[in-house]
Amino acid sequence: MSIASRTATVGDLLRDWRQRRRLSQLDLALEAQVSARHLSFVETGRSQPSRELVIDLAEQLEVPLRERNVMLLAAGYAPVYRETPLDTQEMAPVRQALDRLLGGHEPFPAVVTDRRWDLISANRPAQALLSGGVTPELLDPPINTLRVTLHPGGLAPRIVNFAEYSAHLMEQLHRQAVLTGDHALFELEKEFRGYPGVCEADSHDPMSALFVPLVFLAGEDLELRFFSTLTTFGTALDITMAELTIEALFPADEATAAAVRAAWG
Repeated sequence: MSIASRTATVGDLLRDWRQRRRLSQLDLALEAQVSARHLSFVETGRSQPSRELVIDLAEQLEVPLRERNVMLLAAGYAPVYRETPLDTQEMAPVRQALDRLLGGHEPFPAVVTDRRWDLISANRPAQALLSGGVTPELLDPPINTLRVTLHPGGLAPRIVNFAEYSAHLMEQLHRQAVLTGDHALFELEKEFRGYPGVCEADSHDPMSALFVPLVFLAGEDLELRFFSTLTTFGTALDITMAELTIEALFPADEATAAAVRAAWG
């Protein structure tokens, strides 16, 4: 877990992120082109880093933009990364791009989520998929797409390969929690591990298939098979943009493609 940002020094935070990335002081010093001695002094509080050094070290450590602001504040500098609400006029081009991506993917499902998998937007097929037969409480905002997928009152009973697919999702969640240091993600991971059937022994052989499919029971005898892609704004310097993810489901076979086109085409 990350150190509490309100009491941590910039040295504490740097050491925390360096250790999270499994880098030695020498490794990081070489990547940032500073001396290991100076980096050691920064981590122990014997030396005050410049604003530029904090930003450079955060870049080398792939620290999320939100946490880079925390590091800058801990070092005594003003934050440099903005967090612009998605509903502002300034973000209109981003909303339009998201709408085009979601609409252009129809009739196949696609959603936009934030850093904690809370739903931001969804196209018509995704709305139908996420809401059909789901316990109403799970659809109260903010709707967490992982919770809807894994909860026994959500999609879980209709996911044919639930053990395999839930293990895949939990691996994604754990990796994101470790990479970002977000305490809320660790709490979600703890919550989901308590759901029936989640993270059971998985016999999936990673060498035997191209991807982990979502096999979804859409009717008594109708199984839909999907694979997904994740897209982010790779050059974003705004926190809101950087934390958005577009997940698009694609048909994994022709039968699924035909059934989806018939239902939502």
